[in-house]
Amino acid sequence: MSMKSDWLKKHWNKIVWPAVLVLAGTIGWFTRDQWMPYAERFVAFIKNEKESDENEEEEALPSETPDTLTLSPQAWKNIGLEVDMVVPTDFVKVVSVPAIVVERPGRSQIEIAAPMTGIVTQVYPLEREGVRPGQPLFDLRLTHEDVVSSQSEFLSKLQSLDVVEKELARLRNIGEGVIPGKRIIEQEYKRDEVTASIETLRQSLVLHGMSKEQVEDIERSRQVLKNITVTAPPFAQNHVSETNSCQYHVQSININRGESVEAGDLLGVLADHCLLYVEGRGFDDDTKRLVAACQYGNTVDVVPVSNSSQNEEQLSLKVQSVADKIDEQSRALRFYLSLPNQLLRGEDEDIESKNDFVAWKYRPGQRMEARIPTSDVLKNKIVLPADAVVIEGPNAFVFEQNGDNFDRIDVEVLYRDKDTVVLENDGQLVGSMLAMNGAYQMHLALKNQSGGAIDPHAGHNH
Repeated sequence: MSMKSDWLKKHWNKIVWPAVLVLAGTIGWFTRDQWMPYAERFVAFIKNEKESDENEEEEALPSETPDTLTLSPQAWKNIGLEVDMVVPTDFVKVVSVPAIVVERPGRSQIEIAAPMTGIVTQVYPLEREGVRPGQPLFDLRLTHEDVVSSQSEFLSKLQSLDVVEKELARLRNIGEGVIPGKRIIEQEYKRDEVTASIETLRQSLVLHGMSKEQVEDIERSRQVLKNITVTAPPFAQNHVSETNSCQYHVQSININRGESVEAGDLLGVLADHCLLYVEGRGFDDDTKRLVAACQYGNTVDVVPVSNSSQNEEQLSLKVQSVADKIDEQSRALRFYLSLPNQLLRGEDEDIESKNDFVAWKYRPGQRMEARIPTSDVLKNKIVLPADAVVIEGPNAFVFEQNGDNFDRIDVEVLYRDKDTVVLENDGQLVGSMLAMNGAYQMHLALKNQSGGAIDPHAGHNH
């Protein structure tokens, strides 16, 4: 009994488990109609979960189709990408002509001359320094003999007038019964004579270069004027000054301290650049349009010419005048636009720089480009910046924003210049968001993404 019990314990696993498996298999086979549908549903559930996870992973990956590009935040910043909505508009074709900023003849330069002979004792401003009307410029010590003698005679006549006025007052106080009326009449004649001489001398001093205020100071103080101060003149009556910041600046200093000058000698030159001209050079065909613009107060768009075309500031300036003849050498028709100037300010400052030197935004000699409108108008078209369109051979593309991606769209170009591209409005792009710059870089990125060769000159117009 003991041996049988030991044998059963030793071989239990070998006998029982196979029997259990055979029994379970037999039961499962005969009951398969009951449990098989549940098993199939479980397998299908596991399969669907796996496929769903794979689809989510695929959707999370960036699209790499040939006409779709995904930009990283860093790439967006590197391009400086700007996106805007497409709105149809009318486009007027223009003719671009060269132009240059020039001074206004007889207005922009003010020569400061010595009002009378003397020696320069003080020079107040420096070249390029800003000055305002009435600000002191030069001090002169008067040495002209005629001026000195005229002042002396002027003071002498003033004293004579005082004597005559006192004598006349004394005679009137005595009364006509004691003093004959003839003597009073003689004193009145003498007073009128001295007064006339004083007025003549006053005018003479003004003609010598003194101001009325200076002559009045001599009369009031009864002192000879030994020194005079030359000040900046007031602005002209037709001067354009929309802000209080407008001022002269010293263009040149033509004398030194201690130098002797004659009346009329040039002391310095002030420049008034508050208003300048843009001198354009059009063609004979532009004459009618420019003359009409001048008569009706129309404007012409002007853009400063620089090495970089980014962030160009476009100005709309009134046509001031058109030349009355065509240049014989260049066959160009000159026209002039009024250019209000601005003082440059420091960064993040609401006032001009605290130093006394002036820096103007526009300066004579600065190159410009004037865009004369023509009568050719393209109505209800899509007008985009040149950087928003890639032109490669016969094809042209723009990039439409689609969520985080940009889709490359084929377009039809009607007109283009170095700044603008006009597209046919087929309704496809109206209301969509387009990349307004960086289209060429995005085009290269797409070609690189698809493994195509990159032409470094593709999409560029020279």
